[in-house]
Amino acid sequence: MTTYAYKVVPAPKKGQRAKGVKTREGRFANALEVVMNELGAQGWEYQRTDTLPCEERAGLTGRTTTFQNMLVFRRAIEAEAAPAPRELDPAPVALAAPAPAIAKPEERAPEDATETESGSAAQDDPPKDNVNADPTPEKQQSTGVAAE
Repeated sequence: MTTYAYKVVPAPKKGQRAKGVKTREGRFANALEVVMNELGAQGWEYQRTDTLPCEERAGLTGRTTTFQNMLVFRRAIEAEAAPAPRELDPAPVALAAPAPAIAKPEERAPEDATETESGSAAQDDPPKDNVNADPTPEKQQSTGVAAE
């Protein structure tokens, strides 16, 4: 795909004197001819003339819009090819020693299987109501009231 580079230059505002050119229109045409021939010699192809707005300051706070005439040129540029991949050394490199194969550890159940994968308590575990309860019968404390 062909890509282009563009160059935009201001169009001449005044004519340029040349031998044999006497009218204002002729001098202006000569100025355009000189600009176009200079850029054409550098490889630029004339495309179009555009009139574009340009905002300029007028006084301290005012702004005015003026219109500028621009000449647009283009030229085809070579698409940069991707750099060639670097060649690797054709000689194989000897490795020191192959690493020993590590066997996968067998999957085993977690030691504290209080919860299943769904997050609920296991059904075969006894309820844990009195975690810190003394296994011996409680000693009755005498409070002065006889128990019947």
